[in-house]
Amino acid sequence: MTVTWEELGWERVAAGVGRCRLPGWDCTAGLVLGEGTALVVDAGSSLAEGARLRAWAEELSGHGVTHVALTHPHFDHVFGAAAFPDAEVYAAVGVDAVFAYERGELRADAVRNGLAADLADEAAAALAPPRHLVSGEWTLDLGGGRQVLLADVGPGHTADDLAVLVPGDPKVVFCGDLVEESGEPQAGPDAVPSRWPAALDRLLALGGTDALYVPGHGALVDAHFVRAQRDALAARFGVS
Repeated sequence: MTVTWEELGWERVAAGVGRCRLPGWDCTAGLVLGEGTALVVDAGSSLAEGARLRAWAEELSGHGVTHVALTHPHFDHVFGAAAFPDAEVYAAVGVDAVFAYERGELRADAVRNGLAADLADEAAAALAPPRHLVSGEWTLDLGGGRQVLLADVGPGHTADDLAVLVPGDPKVVFCGDLVEESGEPQAGPDAVPSRWPAALDRLLALGGTDALYVPGHGALVDAHFVRAQRDALAARFGVS
């Protein structure tokens, strides 16, 4: 018996495309299905959460996860990455340096935000550099006529923001935390405020006016919401 997206607590966004809102930090994870392939977008906040994502993806796809795309290097999006040992992992250029040299700060940030210290220690120790680093754009062929575009659209929310465009009707754009719906976008010490509006301009150019935009936290939004958030950030940070 085939399980449905809804039975697993996922939201079906388009044909073969879905997302779920993970507990704790309301972080979004995505799934894009191809021909014998499965791309997970973001990996959760711990190895246990990553393992749950992998199990859900395997149940929905009927096979293993073949690809993982990390939208940016914050703990709630990447600490589950090691739970996908057989997947090809993609991230923006620069994420490799964060994992190599700043994992102590990632671990500390996770604990400050409420992740148990032992879980943070486990996840930080298991982090490995992404095998594939995206500069500009990278097209993934997932088979069955499905191609997905990975775009290094940052800096903005961090120095290393990656968007995932799934063509179709409708187009779907996974935005990471460049876009947030459930609260005001967070600008931590690794944000690049002067470039954030331009990153959202690139998101809008990718998806266009009719796409569905999947924020890193919160409900699905449209281009009008992204444009309004772009203008609010420009005003907040005093940039055009």
